[in-house]
Amino acid sequence: MLSWALVFLVVALIAALLGFTNIAGAAAGIAKILFVIFLILFLVGLLAGW
Repeated sequence: MLSWALVFLVVALIAALLGFTNIAGAAAGIAKILFVIFLILFLVGLLAGW
């Protein structure tokens, strides 16, 4: 999950550098959502293993 968030972050950065602001915004939004999901699953995993 974290690797997909990083992929979308890189896509957003490249799109922003090339001037594709709509694509960059969408990719950044997807990266944020995936990162939040990763954090939630990580915390649930920590609590379940604790």
